[in-house]
Amino acid sequence: MAGINKVVLAYSGGLDTSVIAKWLQQTYDCEVVTFTADIGQGEEVEPARAKAEAMGIKEIYIEDLKEDFVRDYVYPMFRANALYEGEYLLGTSIARPLIAKRLVEIAAETGADAISHGATGKGNDQVRFELGAYALSPGIQVIAPWREWDLNSRDKLLAYCAEHNISVEKKRGSKSPYSMDANLLHISYEGDVLEDPAAAPEEDMWLWSVSPENAPDEATIIELDYVKGDIVAIDGQPMSPAAVLAHLNKVAGANGIGRVDIVENRFVGMKSRGCYETPGGTLMLKAHRAIESITMDRELAHLKDDLMPRYASLVYNGYWWAPERHALQSLIDYSQLYVNGKVRLKLYKGNVMIIGRESDDSLFDENIATFEDDAGAYDQADAGGFIKLNALRLRIAALKGRK
Repeated sequence: MAGINKVVLAYSGGLDTSVIAKWLQQTYDCEVVTFTADIGQGEEVEPARAKAEAMGIKEIYIEDLKEDFVRDYVYPMFRANALYEGEYLLGTSIARPLIAKRLVEIAAETGADAISHGATGKGNDQVRFELGAYALSPGIQVIAPWREWDLNSRDKLLAYCAEHNISVEKKRGSKSPYSMDANLLHISYEGDVLEDPAAAPEEDMWLWSVSPENAPDEATIIELDYVKGDIVAIDGQPMSPAAVLAHLNKVAGANGIGRVDIVENRFVGMKSRGCYETPGGTLMLKAHRAIESITMDRELAHLKDDLMPRYASLVYNGYWWAPERHALQSLIDYSQLYVNGKVRLKLYKGNVMIIGRESDDSLFDENIATFEDDAGAYDQADAGGFIKLNALRLRIAALKGRK
């Protein structure tokens, strides 16, 4: 790749990206700009600055993007009730468009020729980062070291660090055997024993939730306030989007909620087993469907459900910035105009139960729905003609002897 003078690297300060920073300097004889995003991963991001400085890096970006992440990415996705393959709440997937956006913005600000990331050549993240980057900056060049170098093991990476005086943080205790990725929406676990789909995850692997068996014996009741499909308050207390999700993570995790163990189909073609904790997101999905159930027109709700798998696949596969996702988002956001009101949840030992929903925009009419005398609000005799009309094609087919 010719003409590379400056590269913006998505930099965590961990082993892989620290090696990449030095490798870029050596391989491309270029200046490196580091970008570290705090999107609620639960670890200090500021130490990345000292590590970057130790490698002679002059331009260092460390940004708190938690509110941007939840407001502009998580909330829009949850308006769609998005689930990939029926189970995955897309915690890793939805973080990548934001990082890709800032990478190309910083490249423009600093006059960089390329961006770089630490995603491997086997996974989805390389696709998500790069599709996003090309959609937003068509001429940008992308350097993906894992597709170029031969440092394809932890031992080789550590040897490279020793050779080039790159500090490697020594953590007390044994190193986690899992590959983990965290943000304010979820934490994921892959690798080691999880590579066998028949093996149960170890209990001490889970970091954000207690096991349902160890959850409190008394249920927790919470109430969520919605405006246009977004949670704006919890138990009557107004909160920012990031504060909402942080609070829901805490209360749901304490009640043993949010664990999933799935085998998913990666965009690159392979199957992958992963475990995810999404405590707050689990509550958000359940509650959002509850408030929609009383405020949304039937056919609009069904259309949304028909489109949801396509929307979820677009997010999973990295097409957040594609025109079809924008078009779907416009429809979804329109559907949320009257999704306002309150939902009450009971949380108990891994379970989320809806115990009430109310809205000034509710389409539920008790006078019509009642099993008691409806005072003429609904003429039950009308149902006979309705049924016969809908049965007409079935009766014709039966008369013709078709099965």
